[in-house]
Amino acid sequence: MEVFALGLNHKTTPLALRERLSFAEHDLPGALAELRELPGVGEGLVLSTCNRVEIYAGAKPGEGPELVSEVVDWLIDHFEFGPHERDAIKLYRLQSEQAVRHLFRVVSGLDSMVLGETEIFGQVKRAYQLAQESGATGTALNRLFQRAFRVGKAIRSESRIQHGATSVGAVAVELAARMFGDLARCRVMVLGAGEQSRITAQSLVSRGARQLFVSNRSFDKAEKLAADMGGRAVRFDAWEQEIGNIDIVISSTSAPHYVLHPWHVERAAKQRRGRPLFLIDIAVPRDVDPAVNRMEGVYLYDLESLEAVAAQGRRERAAQMGHCEAMIERMVHEYLTEEAERARRLGLPRQTDKAGSMTGPASTDGKATAPGAVLLPAAGTVGGGTDGRGNEVLNPS
Repeated sequence: MEVFALGLNHKTTPLALRERLSFAEHDLPGALAELRELPGVGEGLVLSTCNRVEIYAGAKPGEGPELVSEVVDWLIDHFEFGPHERDAIKLYRLQSEQAVRHLFRVVSGLDSMVLGETEIFGQVKRAYQLAQESGATGTALNRLFQRAFRVGKAIRSESRIQHGATSVGAVAVELAARMFGDLARCRVMVLGAGEQSRITAQSLVSRGARQLFVSNRSFDKAEKLAADMGGRAVRFDAWEQEIGNIDIVISSTSAPHYVLHPWHVERAAKQRRGRPLFLIDIAVPRDVDPAVNRMEGVYLYDLESLEAVAAQGRRERAAQMGHCEAMIERMVHEYLTEEAERARRLGLPRQTDKAGSMTGPASTDGKATAPGAVLLPAAGTVGGGTDGRGNEVLNPS
């Protein structure tokens, strides 16, 4: 089974387009079933987060190029993009060694907006769990992802890549602290009680926040998160009544539409008496109508706005990149060598690797590879920060 990956991320695709291509978790079982029905797809996994949408699949050796085209067409049709919109979607396409390297970097946080962030590890594990529960993974993806989790743990334990803020949520809190100074004097509302909200709330509390309100459609989840953080739960149909007394709103719900609109702020304006309102929208699709940013005294930051702050964190971690990349290359080599030896023992067909590339929907072919190679490295550039380092041809004979 030959593994390939295709996708887009925060480096290749703007937020407005990523929103339209994101899978809600409750839609993933159906999407995986559709993916598995495509001709030639033996295994499949969908990773959909705030900053990336990636599809990992297994195909019989030699079927990769045709399979990639099938998956690209399926992805575009699934989200109902019209013919005139197709050219706007630029996907990176990786096979074999490049796919392995890319996944190892993703799980380790080396391909994230905030370098070294920890959420992605849990997000990949959750995507893998859902794919397993749906019966979408098999031997190839199981072995690859289980190894990727070992790699991610090793990178974090043997380097300082997590030094400082390591998540988008933590960066958002840093931004709030820069604006208000002492967060202990601020009243903070968190909309959404999922993992992203929990991480953000923990960061707020660690920076001194004491007046914390949590609102979620499931009130039980809001109560649990509020209790864990020493805050107060607010029913989702009542959070609007509280906004007049709130200084900071951090929103990360899974709603498919805007949750906070200009009229929410207008209604609370008299009660606020000119106090600034700081809105941090870390949801995909976005929770906050961008129009609120034009209102006096309102400051809105979404995921793209947070990139400037994340850049500073990446500079601080840059010194660790060389060490981490060297570890990744060593672990990629070890994994591919083991897989080649396993294939030799079991008498499995040898695999060849096409060139990893940035491609639009109509162009998914890579360069031909030399026959007889177990895993021929990609020679092209790759979207999402992946390059061609460590591209030796591995031959077990």
